[in-house]
Amino acid sequence: MAQPRASPIRIVTLTIIPSGSFDTARTPALFRAVFPSVMLPMFLAVSDQTIVASALPAIASTLGDVERVSWVVISYLVAATIAAPVYGYLADVFGRRRLMIVALVIYIIASLLCALAPSVTLLAAARALQGFGGGGLMSLSQALIGEVVPPRQRGHYQSYLATVATFSSAFGPVAGGFLTEHFGWKSIFYINVPLGLFAILMVLRIQSRPGTRHEQWSFDTPGLFFFVGFIAPVLIALEQMRRFDDTSTPIAIGLLVLALASLWLLLRRERRAHSPLLPLDLLTQPTIWRANSLAACHGAALTGLIAFLPIYLRAVHGLSASQTGMMLLPLSLGIGAGAIITGRLVTRTGYTMIFPSYGMIVCAIGFLIFALWNAQMTQWQMVVVLSLSSAFMGTVMTVVQVTIQSAAGRKSLGAAAASVQFSRTVGAAFGTALMGFALFASLSLTDPEALKVFAALVNQGTSALLDVAVERRQIVADEIAHAFRLAFLLVPVFAVFAVILAWTNPSRRI
Repeated sequence: MAQPRASPIRIVTLTIIPSGSFDTARTPALFRAVFPSVMLPMFLAVSDQTIVASALPAIASTLGDVERVSWVVISYLVAATIAAPVYGYLADVFGRRRLMIVALVIYIIASLLCALAPSVTLLAAARALQGFGGGGLMSLSQALIGEVVPPRQRGHYQSYLATVATFSSAFGPVAGGFLTEHFGWKSIFYINVPLGLFAILMVLRIQSRPGTRHEQWSFDTPGLFFFVGFIAPVLIALEQMRRFDDTSTPIAIGLLVLALASLWLLLRRERRAHSPLLPLDLLTQPTIWRANSLAACHGAALTGLIAFLPIYLRAVHGLSASQTGMMLLPLSLGIGAGAIITGRLVTRTGYTMIFPSYGMIVCAIGFLIFALWNAQMTQWQMVVVLSLSSAFMGTVMTVVQVTIQSAAGRKSLGAAAASVQFSRTVGAAFGTALMGFALFASLSLTDPEALKVFAALVNQGTSALLDVAVERRQIVADEIAHAFRLAFLLVPVFAVFAVILAWTNPSRRI
């Protein structure tokens, strides 16, 4: 009887390995074939969420239209959030490698359009198209790991992807500032073209596997319409809430009402659809919805911290951009180390939720200490507290991905991976908006003048306090420090919710 034909990747994965003894050194061919192929798309997608932030002043000075420049960031976030479940849905039907190539092509074309955009409006539109590509890169990278790596070994690979994602988030602003300063803001988009083409070549190294399309399948167009009607208003409303003024609040409330109506219509549609965009029977499983909620809490805590820590270091401690980047580096390294260690432990022991169950307790305590006493800490003390806390924060995303992919099964890997990315992105947007609301609301309600000084501190550093009357300087400085304390206190709150979700998840082993 003829033996079935096997690819080199399959030969490696079928090598007999004692249970719990997996190591990348014992399967170097699998590691070389899989990890580099999904690492670069993940890096491109995540770094592009933050790389533009450093270039916004230069973009505004070149293209004008300062009041709309924030849409360059928002449009990418909205599009990437919408795209994640769409790619997961289509990838399960048509094949994940094929959809990854489609996402990369869209991403490359959109990057060129961004660099050539003559106005902020067109740049925001091109960024939205880029987000439709980037949202697929993130979710499909996770799904491809689940497709070619056996369940027990996924923890190891997911830990490396979690490290790449975290490093990319922190690396984005640093790279954006460097490229903008030396080569102009267009360079942050042009550089995506060669990197994207190289990523396509790397993805082609992965064996193509067919999807699960059947004759009765049809695209869920009404579901996509209602989904966009839910996500776009929610994210825009959260952005409006951060401003905390008389004009933005009614707009935010109206958008949230629209989002709730769209959500009701979406759920009604998905329960009846033959091929639903959002597989509710999958997403409502206790294991999966609790793991996704855990990812949302993790995204809220981490992204909120990364978003406001540089502003805090600039306004309160007067650090330069390069010094701030160095302060963020231990945060990234801590999460990366925690993710790698957790991945190895998951692979060796098979245990999953036990790691974030205890890790996020330590994380909550560490960030509570930072929130309450950061004003009295030296830079080295802050580095130590943030590094230790972030190391235990690294116990989350690897476990979430492995848990959800194992619960979903191979046929729904795309939808499962996309649900994680979707949950984490929505959590990140919510956490950042809530921390911004706490910060600006505190300053607006206690001392409107302090809010004006705060804006000057962000632009000029602590030297801006010299323009404040001598008798008011310490008062204003204390008010700003108090406002940041309130914002940072939300981080341990998110961590506590994460602990509850990890402890109550019914899946404990793979």
